[in-house]
Amino acid sequence: MRAIFRAAAGLAVSLALTAAVAAAELRVEPDDDANEKLIEALILAQPGDTVLIAAGRYELTDGLSLDVDDVTVRGEGTDRTVLSFKGQTGAGEGLLVTSDRVVLEDFAVEDTRGDGVKSKGSDQITFRNLRVEWTGGPKAENGAYGVYPVSSKNVLIEGVLVRGASDAGIYVGQSEDIVVRNSRAEFNVAGIEIENSFRADVYKNVATRNTGGILVFDLPNLPVQGGHDIRVFDNDVVDNDTPNFAPEGNIVAIVPKGMGIMVMANRNVHVFNNRLSGNATTHVLIAAYPEDYEDDDYLFVPRGVYVHDNEYGEGGGEPDGEVGKTISDVSGTPVPDIVWDGVTTIPEYFSWVSAENRIYVDEPDGTTFVNLKMISQLLLPWSTSPDTDISGYKGSLPEPAPVKLPQDGGA
Repeated sequence: MRAIFRAAAGLAVSLALTAAVAAAELRVEPDDDANEKLIEALILAQPGDTVLIAAGRYELTDGLSLDVDDVTVRGEGTDRTVLSFKGQTGAGEGLLVTSDRVVLEDFAVEDTRGDGVKSKGSDQITFRNLRVEWTGGPKAENGAYGVYPVSSKNVLIEGVLVRGASDAGIYVGQSEDIVVRNSRAEFNVAGIEIENSFRADVYKNVATRNTGGILVFDLPNLPVQGGHDIRVFDNDVVDNDTPNFAPEGNIVAIVPKGMGIMVMANRNVHVFNNRLSGNATTHVLIAAYPEDYEDDDYLFVPRGVYVHDNEYGEGGGEPDGEVGKTISDVSGTPVPDIVWDGVTTIPEYFSWVSAENRIYVDEPDGTTFVNLKMISQLLLPWSTSPDTDISGYKGSLPEPAPVKLPQDGGA
């Protein structure tokens, strides 16, 4: 029996030593060879390892990539560990992750020529306490996206700050099971964007000084379509007043300065308990996709959007650009707090739509609303007056279930 206990004890020690070896810390210091050492550390990392990037400023010329599962990349603070790509020679990302169960935390990425920090095809990817910034301010030459998970699942973004992205500061595309919380996006074209994605919770964020604060889009001609089950709640979406600086041809180039929250062609989107003020075009816009497209599988109209229990301050006083003019020509100025363009598919227009696909608004007294009836303007020119009576849109939809992520204590 004693022999058995001795063998078991020896096995336990062996396993502990094996675990200790497997969970190594690879530390990188900010010396002249830091770029090569960072690249090497990310290549040599084994599952369970932590790549610790010590405090300091790193002047990098080459992008970084990680394709090993179960790795943490950690700095020593977003103002202490700074990865500067101002001298980057290629046009790629600052850091690209293509592996699973990865945590990126506590460092800053500045002035990448392409996107800031990107994951592609990752499962259980966490972006925590990061700063991504283009230090020269808003410019079309800046990288498109700051924090950019795409084709990923179980995505957690928290405590992130992004400034200066020429498309979207925090962008999640063609992904599923997403949480974006406690983050700040400012001086981007779009502050936070959820695009062609399934099941997302966006909450307790600040979107300010962008062109548009929070966008929920579904676009044609992408491998993943039919975005649905999005909750946007308990955010501060205020003073989005940066002129649009997106390169010509980008879909966000249509977003007018002063947009608060915009829902376009998505399904089952709930917008509630947000605080909106100082958005000079409008606080909330619900709209169809406005461009021509060739995609038989795409449905261009929003369905099942429920806007309720938000707080509205001043807004709508200076509608901007073509979108702003189109709205204000029908609604007048100031533009109402909530605008629906009124576009449905043509058969639905004549019969209205099923209950789960309608637009619902349930806001406090004093909230202003308009249905622009844009489909009416195209087909029925004798019925172009906007619908400003909110009572016809009162009602509710079942709320999507909260998103639970494995790395966040969920199932």
